[in-house]
Amino acid sequence: MKMRKTDIGVVAFMYLVCAYFYSQTITFKADSQTYPKFTIVLLFGLTTLYLLQMVAAAKKHGVESGVDKVFADVQPVQLLVCLVGAIAYVVLMYFFGFYISTVIFMAAILLYLKVPYLHSAIAIVAILALVYFAFGKFLGVRLPVGTVIKALR
Repeated sequence: MKMRKTDIGVVAFMYLVCAYFYSQTITFKADSQTYPKFTIVLLFGLTTLYLLQMVAAAKKHGVESGVDKVFADVQPVQLLVCLVGAIAYVVLMYFFGFYISTVIFMAAILLYLKVPYLHSAIAIVAILALVYFAFGKFLGVRLPVGTVIKALR
């Protein structure tokens, strides 16, 4: 498979993300830096492996633009619906908190994109469980509750 020029932008973006989060992480207390630094190093390493894979593919098979393949199946209406959905998700999160908003957003987008019901349900449950255990239990991070939910308590 040929290396795509569009992947260069992805790698550059990922390195910028690593740099930004590292710069923010070093402002934490020393005890709080371990997990974020581990995650950043892991992301940096995976990005570097991808870069090496790209270079090997470029040497072996050449380079292609990639733009035509990346956007070949993109329909502007789908992109617009997902963008509006993401904005609605942020608004819903303010009122109803993370978990309720995430279920509504994921269900709506997955239904709109015609993902099978079983796959959608599995994805929603898996994401919620992952976030709950990783952030709620393991890291002890409190996720947004929402103003309506707070008022009901």
